[in-house]
Amino acid sequence: MIFENEEYTSIIGKSTLPNFNKLAKQYALLTNDYAVGHPSLPNYVALTSGSTQGITSDCGSCSVNATNIADEIQSSGRSWKGYMESMPSPCYLNSSSGYSLNHNPFIHYNDIKSNTARCQQHVVPLTQLDTDLKNHALPSFAWITPNLCNSGHDCGATAADKFLGPEVSKIISSSSFDQNSLLIVTFDEGSSTKSCCNLPSKAGGRIATILISKLVKPGYQDATAYPIIQYSKRSKLPGA
Repeated sequence: MIFENEEYTSIIGKSTLPNFNKLAKQYALLTNDYAVGHPSLPNYVALTSGSTQGITSDCGSCSVNATNIADEIQSSGRSWKGYMESMPSPCYLNSSSGYSLNHNPFIHYNDIKSNTARCQQHVVPLTQLDTDLKNHALPSFAWITPNLCNSGHDCGATAADKFLGPEVSKIISSSSFDQNSLLIVTFDEGSSTKSCCNLPSKAGGRIATILISKLVKPGYQDATAYPIIQYSKRSKLPGA
């Protein structure tokens, strides 16, 4: 579940954001996590493919030929879906009120975008999540992008916090969220150009990332420096 444009220090420790901070205390918090750059889309692509794939802007309808996390999951025989709040219909190929293509990484991979049947099956409106939870049909990997208000992009961190609380509660109280499940709450980028760990000297800022799982140590804080492009390379869950 990914939110927008807030530095770590704008989220953690803020009494005006009770849901983010409650979860950070209850579960595991990455305290030294960094985005790769600005603006949004390069970070979304890096999160889902391990590289920005040469994308340096919010280029809307642009797409690349690149192996991505959806390919790897599907080739292993497991299932995946991207749930996009305010997306008008599955695999919608234009931005619309509340929904931005720049916050949907899957639509930027040619092997998903150009395969209409695959795209419509796997890249769906967030309303589908309720149905999948009710039918015990949550995929092995689920990506959730809130709309432009609830992600904090247009309406600020307070709106994001209000969205976060009930959405997380709904997911983790579902029977689909079992002993081996992990919910990652993170941000695409911060508001600064802070950098770390082999990223360019000016990167995407320090971001808050919370790992929600029955396997983590409650209140654990991991100070390891993580750029977001390393997510897919982790072999162990921090705090486990």
